[in-house]
Amino acid sequence: MLTSFLTAAAAAFILQGLLSEASKLSPPVLPLIVRNPYLSTWLQDAREAPWNRWPMHWSGQEVRLWHLSQRVDKVGFSILAAIPATDRVYPLLGRAHDSLLPSNDEYNVSFPLYLGAQYDASTTNLTYRIPPPSTGIHSSDDLEIVISFLSPITPTSTLRQSIPASYLTVHVKGSFNVDVYIDLNGQWVSGNRGSRVVWDLHQSDLTKDNKGLKTWMVKRETEQLFTEWNDRAEWGTLHFSAPSDVRHEAGTSALLRQRFSRTGTLKNVVDDRSRSIMNEEPVFAFAKSFKLNGSSASASMADSVLFTIAHIQDPVVQFASGRGLTMMKPLWSSWFASDEDVLKFHYFDFENAAMLATNYSSQLSLDAFESGADDYVDIVALSARQAMGACVFAGTEDNPILFMKEISSDGNTQTIDVIYPAFPFFLYTNPRWLAYLLEPLIEHTLSGQYPNKYAMHDLGTHFPNATGHPDGNDEYMPVEECGNILILGLALVNSLKYDTSASAGSIWATLGSDIFDTNPESSACSLSVSSNEDTMFGLDDRWGGSTKGAKQAEKWVTKSYSLWKQWTEYLIEFTLEPHNQLSTDDFAGWLALQTNLALKGIIGINAMSAISEVIGETEDAKYYKNISDTYIKKWEEFGISRDGTHAKLAYNWYGSWTTLYNLYADSLLCFHLDGHSSAINGQPVSLRGDGQKPLKPGHGKESGFVPQHIYKIQSDWYHNVRQRYGLPLDSRHLYTKTDWEFFAAAVTGKDVRGEILDSVAKWVNETATDRPFTDLHKTEEDGGFPGPNFFARPVVGGHFAFLALERACGGMAMQGLAFLDEPSIGHKDSAPVLVKQALAEEL
Repeated sequence: MLTSFLTAAAAAFILQGLLSEASKLSPPVLPLIVRNPYLSTWLQDAREAPWNRWPMHWSGQEVRLWHLSQRVDKVGFSILAAIPATDRVYPLLGRAHDSLLPSNDEYNVSFPLYLGAQYDASTTNLTYRIPPPSTGIHSSDDLEIVISFLSPITPTSTLRQSIPASYLTVHVKGSFNVDVYIDLNGQWVSGNRGSRVVWDLHQSDLTKDNKGLKTWMVKRETEQLFTEWNDRAEWGTLHFSAPSDVRHEAGTSALLRQRFSRTGTLKNVVDDRSRSIMNEEPVFAFAKSFKLNGSSASASMADSVLFTIAHIQDPVVQFASGRGLTMMKPLWSSWFASDEDVLKFHYFDFENAAMLATNYSSQLSLDAFESGADDYVDIVALSARQAMGACVFAGTEDNPILFMKEISSDGNTQTIDVIYPAFPFFLYTNPRWLAYLLEPLIEHTLSGQYPNKYAMHDLGTHFPNATGHPDGNDEYMPVEECGNILILGLALVNSLKYDTSASAGSIWATLGSDIFDTNPESSACSLSVSSNEDTMFGLDDRWGGSTKGAKQAEKWVTKSYSLWKQWTEYLIEFTLEPHNQLSTDDFAGWLALQTNLALKGIIGINAMSAISEVIGETEDAKYYKNISDTYIKKWEEFGISRDGTHAKLAYNWYGSWTTLYNLYADSLLCFHLDGHSSAINGQPVSLRGDGQKPLKPGHGKESGFVPQHIYKIQSDWYHNVRQRYGLPLDSRHLYTKTDWEFFAAAVTGKDVRGEILDSVAKWVNETATDRPFTDLHKTEEDGGFPGPNFFARPVVGGHFAFLALERACGGMAMQGLAFLDEPSIGHKDSAPVLVKQALAEEL
């Protein structure tokens, strides 16, 4: 798959070609530069021209600009274009024109024709046209400018994914000259506009290809380690790089923007007067002149310039590890000795990063189209960078760790019930990253620093401080988190156990060497990257597969088996009839006897049966299997409505209903194949992803752990209760959670699945929300925030639920759900009557 290398021009061509067929949906906000919680810049009002508003940080917090009377959401980031043959200057991104004089004899502020945005999983392109000068240039063709933002998702290269940097390429094509200007300000290194910042310009030596770099380095004068202000880091350095042949200047924003508008260039000088971010707002700018007016008056020429934007922190997180409170170094430092080394590698690695990102985006588009439709292609493309944008890679090759921030809801670190809804993205993209997310939770708990017997809610009250809860007073979701982590554990084990690439949960996991560290003291999930000159540097070794996968799974489970048993014993005691507590949907409040929550815990116990089998604990496996089988029968008796048409919100809440999204885990873990014949449509079935037979047959004549009729009644019910903008979470409110919508829709019939997908797509196009992809919104009215306001959260990884399920169980999971497309009584025509009648009869 990854057998050839591309030139930078070829990579850019492929990216633009791929994007030309994408982007059917028009979300209110688009990702631009999204790598982690701090390097996270978005295009707001994305349905309008990009110069109407400033780009924003994911938080969208309001700041007051010194030259504006109104309050706006802003990140200091602007791009201008000027045509030397005229006096015209064109804003392209941000409101830099607010700094320009409205009436003068030296330049005229004009606006280009904006052709719109296109995007895929790693790239967002903004395209403009500028008309030719009316005199002096013999051309009738417009100039085209494409600003391409690449935050590459590279599932075959954890090394590249760990680098907190993005690419920005300006492509121009036309027959007359154009100058381009770009600047950033100090808001990239602090959320407090009163912070004093210092800066410098570093010029690196020329390479053997006569390529050098200019890099602006900006940071707080006094850094505050592991501290945030309005969700922005108060430590770390911004690195803004360009090729050495561009012009540069640092100085007051208005002066630089006006100078460029007059002259089309910068002075190659640095105003080094340290000051606060908005005191004579210092900006750090580059300007590039494109000579497109060649010998032929009508010939169109093309050119481009590449910039990179990085936010380097070392250390990145403080973590209460097994050895005590530890300042965690960034993972990229395992391969690069200095900031300069990693930045130079990143800049000159553009063509490789673009190729890997294109490979991922193209395959994702194909898979998503086959699994859903054009709309689903766009939904997962919008979700991919957001899922990774909450994460920071840390640790070493021997023990990599991926820390996750619970963005926008409360800022917790490593929240299990945030990792859980995001995990379909990781299973599909790179399951080893899921292992890196679980590792700090397991290490911390094994060290005895958490006193409760159930799984912890999170690893720290506020990111980036993963300091734990030694008093045990984390948010109280005991059944929720125990069920979540057991399901995650088995999903991870299953991802390791496959025989061929076609049967793997992630096609990218199958690439690379089969190196395995047999040292029992080392991590089962250590990382080995390629360094052979004959291959691309920095590619991952293979994740699992065949003998290696079985050994990895056994090693991983053995190390923490006592924890898995501890969490399962808690569920045995408390999950069948859960007492008053929170579920992951904590905004909905406390509730006892939650039907959906109980199901998660029971599936968790069943998962422990399979986990026990991995290390040969057959008696444990039988014990947990028998309990889960007994519990699931009682659960159906308690949780399903009297007329058998739907699941109740709570056992004792008659006339209620719930979206039973925890049913998804039953299929993803292949439990729905229990009791199945050994083949579906003539193809062998890999039960539980490892070829093992269930220890006990399914329920009666129906196959599966959760009986098939539960799937069928829920599928029909979702059709009946769906609203304009989606499937409500339950009968209490008309709001929905998009992650749970996709979990639920993945295990419905094709028609219902399509209906829900159509509703979500309609919402994306029409929602009044004004932040990065929210997972909590109204299903009626304007599709806005219901309060609380959730946005930019990694839980949108749950939108990959269709894709993860398509590849589960050796690729046979969906065939095991074929019964859902058999005709159902009371479908469609009687839908309005069915819901009212069923709820009334229940009461």
